[in-house]
Amino acid sequence: MTSKTVVIDYGAGNLRSAAKALSAAGADAVAISGDPVVIAAADRIVLPGVGAFGQCIGALRSHDGIEAALRGAVLARGVPFLGICVGMQLLATEGHEHGVHAGLGWIDGTVERITAPGLKVPHMGWNEVAIVAAHPALDGLPRAAHGYFVHSYRLDAADPAQVLATTDYGGPVAAIIGRDNMLGVQFHPEKSQAYGLAFLRAFLDWTP
Repeated sequence: MTSKTVVIDYGAGNLRSAAKALSAAGADAVAISGDPVVIAAADRIVLPGVGAFGQCIGALRSHDGIEAALRGAVLARGVPFLGICVGMQLLATEGHEHGVHAGLGWIDGTVERITAPGLKVPHMGWNEVAIVAAHPALDGLPRAAHGYFVHSYRLDAADPAQVLATTDYGGPVAAIIGRDNMLGVQFHPEKSQAYGLAFLRAFLDWTP
């Protein structure tokens, strides 16, 4: 039976690049959609994000039915979920970028501006992703590899156990977070070449 992976189209994300990378990683069928009916029936869900926290959460909530469909699929049905970059940050309780904005609240924590004295912000380019906690979806991945980052804000999770991997940019920054059937990555798998495809393949193979 074909498994459908839905990339959420809410007007804020690197949609086609994410979809192509998922297909290259072995996804059976990939759809880009903002239709709540399609989202509700998905077998896997990917939420990308490019831009500011407030802009992205506002765009998501301006599309009627998307947030409710996400909650029904991810929280009620347990559909495997992946947030990418700002899509990961939107899982937080709130974001502190250009004001304070309520996030989805699936990960207890806040999104704060990176503090890295002597380093440029945004954090842009290749950096090490070091796994710091065991997780079934990460079992086949190298303990340390390089991903491609582009971000000025970081997710500060209240529960350290939900931080699965970190990168170093003026101190540890969450690179992969997760709980239950949810994963989030601060780096861009679709821009991270062999490691990015390996991560996406691991996500597609993962059964929470």
